[in-house]
Amino acid sequence: MNKTASVSETTYNNSALIFRGEIPEGKVGWQSPSNIALVKYWGKKEVQIPCNPSVSFTLNESYTETVVEYRPAHSGKSTVVFYLNGVINEQFGKKIDAYFKSIESVYPFLNQLDFTIHSTNTFPHSAGIASSASGMSALALCLCSIEKKYFGTPSGEHEFFQKASFLARLGSGSAARSLYGGLVSWGKIDGRPETSNLWGTPQTENLHPVFSTFRDSILIVDAKQKKVSSRVGHGLMKTNVYADARFKQAQTNIVELLDVMKNGDLERFINITESEALTLHAMMMTSNPYYLLMKPETLQIIERIFGFRKSTGIPVCFTLDAGPNIHLLYPEKVRADVGSFIQAELKQFTRNATVIEDRVGSGPVKLDL
Repeated sequence: MNKTASVSETTYNNSALIFRGEIPEGKVGWQSPSNIALVKYWGKKEVQIPCNPSVSFTLNESYTETVVEYRPAHSGKSTVVFYLNGVINEQFGKKIDAYFKSIESVYPFLNQLDFTIHSTNTFPHSAGIASSASGMSALALCLCSIEKKYFGTPSGEHEFFQKASFLARLGSGSAARSLYGGLVSWGKIDGRPETSNLWGTPQTENLHPVFSTFRDSILIVDAKQKKVSSRVGHGLMKTNVYADARFKQAQTNIVELLDVMKNGDLERFINITESEALTLHAMMMTSNPYYLLMKPETLQIIERIFGFRKSTGIPVCFTLDAGPNIHLLYPEKVRADVGSFIQAELKQFTRNATVIEDRVGSGPVKLDL
């Protein structure tokens, strides 16, 4: 299969992946990063299909390490025990068990095994970093490694990571973008036949070198769990009167942004990225029922960023996920100036002066167990 080839979703419904006999006990582990979207995915159809394409930077320091231990399910019923940061988490265990059941058409062998899963994050929960993206991508990679070991598929590196992206997407849409380093899209983009709604696609070819140096200083305004979940927010797009216009806007923005990131136009990059962040929150405020996830401190930080950029000409911008915390994006070459700006003007608006320093990363790494 060549680099731009794709396979249909039905190809993955493979009842042949039933181990004849008994899969012995073993374990496998992966480290997989979170990501920060530049063009936002908001609104989805059935089976985790996005209503619009998205593109993100893969992060480097914000990642999940997941180790999956498996053994024959002698009780006749598969079980899942899930540890998060060393502590049993029954709620997450139930979610993973439900996820495994949802993908049995892809991996029938799952019901033959008991699982103990150990997962740790390098970043705190509710820190404005997508733990579902890093967590589900790491888990999907572990499943693909089990398949590879006992069935010999997926046959090549491209096929391996594409299938992992497909599986990760079924657990968390944004996780589809965490299977690759640098810049990654997810969703069908007009005029780009290599892209798909079913998995992420690397967009690093001919990328201007300045973007490989980008840093992400994450300013924690509020670490509490948000009042409206992303799942609910996606669902509310079904009745949002601006939804169709938003989906068209995202298509236009992603095509332009990918072109901009090849020619290195930082001014247009900043304009599109910040517009996307504000549009995401505008969709929340125009939903029915409407809701607001930004905090007064979020707006204070944004106003300071506008003023700093205007007075200095330094190419720094912000983006937001579905929450109040600010991701401050800028090239490595201005790191010292931005660091001074954060200390002097922005830290005062953060919770307990919390700033998480990250940068564009190179993607997942298999653990040597």
